[in-house]
Formats: sequence, C-alpha cells, structure tokens
Amino acid sequence: MKQIDKYPHKAKALKPDVRQTQSAGGNFTDRLKAYRDQHAQALFSSLGRLFSTPFTSTMTIGVLAIAISLASGFYLVVVNLQQLTSGLEASNQISLFLRDEISEAHANKYADNIRKNPDVQHVKVITKKQAMDEFKGFSGFGEAINVLEKNPLPIVIEVLPKDVLVDKQALTKLFEDFKQSAEVDFAQMDMAWVERLQSIVSTARLAAMLLAVVLGLAVFFIAGNTIRLEIHNRRQEIIIAKLVGATNSFIQRPFLYTGFWIGFLSGIGAWFIVTFMMLILRQSVENLSGLYSGAFHLLFFSYLETLILLATSTLLAVVGSWLVLHIQVNQLQPE
Repeated sequence: MKQIDKYPHKAKALKPDVRQTQSAGGNFTDRLKAYRDQHAQALFSSLGRLFSTPFTSTMTIGVLAIAISLASGFYLVVVNLQQLTSGLEASNQISLFLRDEISEAHANKYADNIRKNPDVQHVKVITKKQAMDEFKGFSGFGEAINVLEKNPLPIVIEVLPKDVLVDKQALTKLFEDFKQSAEVDFAQMDMAWVERLQSIVSTARLAAMLLAVVLGLAVFFIAGNTIRLEIHNRRQEIIIAKLVGATNSFIQRPFLYTGFWIGFLSGIGAWFIVTFMMLILRQSVENLSGLYSGAFHLLFFSYLETLILLATSTLLAVVGSWLVLHIQVNQLQPE
C-alpha cells in the first residue's frame, strides 16, 4: 500500500469503478448515473491534462490542424472550381438549326416539348428575323443584305442541358436525340470543350480525395503516436492501476478522451485556418471577377461541411488512439 500512497491522486481516480461495483446490485438508473459520471470525469480530466502541458499540446494540435486544413482547403478549392466552371456551361449549349420549311409556330411548339425534358435547363428560340438582325449587326454588310428576296437563315433553338459537367454519356445521348428529330436539319455542340471541363474537374476532385486520404493517415498516426508517448509517461500509473484491479477499459478511457480532444481541437483549428485564408483571398478574387463582368463569390464551409470536418478529424484521432491503446495497455503487466 505504500506504493499507492505515493500516488494519492491516482488512487482517487479509481473511485468511480468502486461506485460502479457498489451499485451493481442497484437499479439500472444508478448504474447508468455511475457510468455517466465516469465518462464525465474522464472527459474533463483529459482536457485538464492537455492544458497542463500547453506548449506540447499546442504543437501537436497545431501540426494536426495544418494537415487537416491542407486537405479541407483543397476541397474548398475544388468546390469553388466547380462553381467557376458552372458559369461556363453556356459554352456547352446545343444549337439546333431547324429545317427551312419549319414555321415559327411549329418551332415554338417544338421548343415547348424540349422544355419538358428533365435533362434540359433552358431553351431559347431565335427566329429568322432575330438571326438576320444579329447577322446585320456583326457582319458589317448592312444595307447590302436588304437586297435579298428571302431570309436564308434558319430558326435556331439554343438548348442548355443540366449538369453538363457531370454526366458526359447523358449529354451525348441528349445531343444524338436532338440530331434525329424531324424538325432539326443540323445540330452543333463543342464536345471537346465539354470533355476538357469534365477532365479538369474530375482530376481536381480525385486529387482532393487522394490528398484527404494521405493527410487523414497523417492525423491518424500523429494522434496515435501522441497517445503512445502519453502512455509511456504514465507507465507507472497504469501498472499501479492494474495492481489494484482496474480494468483495461477504465485505464484506456482517459486516453481515448485525450485523443478525442486532440482531434476535435485540431478540426476547429483547421476550420479557422481555412476560413481566415479564404477571407484574405475573397476581396481579390471578387475584384478580379468584376473585371471580367462576372459575379463569382468564394464559397466557405457550410454548416454540414463544418460538422463533417470536425467529426472526421475527431474520429481519426480517436481511432488512432484506440489502436495504440489496445496494443500498449495489454503489453503493460505488473511484475
């Protein structure tokens, strides 16, 4: 017992298990309260241990926050890239040049049928007169065109598909369906431009996923190594706890909550880092967008994305801690 007297605060930490044992014969509510009190004590005591070594804890959480911010920041870059490319979707519109004998009434009826297609976002009809007026304005021929006895330009229907950057096969099928329509004489769309946009977005999305996996593994191993060092520093405490009958789950609990706090605080730090960087860039990006007559606004983390960020960082740290604890605590046995 002298060995225990040297660590009175360690012996005190075992009291929740004694309470649980005493209440084992009681009702379910008593056991549930004892279980709740154990976890509350482990939760706040682990946070207190982090604050007791501020420099070491800050360094660990800072490194993890930077790693998480790199992955989440690149994710935001991809999200904003998708927003930017969505503004270029008008370049992927399908132009349908109708047959010369198609009247304007027939063309408007055909356009109404196209609008009913769930894959179509917007439809615009350009009449022969409108096409001629545009041609006069841009061609420079002016009055020379007035000598023509008949307007040779066809009626054109411009179709803007939905989600053109997502499903190339559906877009190709839609284009082929329009080409085979009886009203259409010629259909045109720059498929090469669509493929380039899809390739850019897909590559950026894949790069973001790979970076997230690599940096997620970094969080996993750094958190696990931090807990391993903590176990090494508290080796005598763990052995004494086992000598007086503490279970592995009781010993592991405060270490798991330490991993929880490390992951959670790192996620919060990463959120602030990314948000701060986006705030710095926002004004410059929007000024650049204004020079090109655009209305581009940087997107930040949504509430759901923030919750996912915190949950992922916390889960990685807890799992890494649990794996180390499962191996290390079982290896520590009283002599």
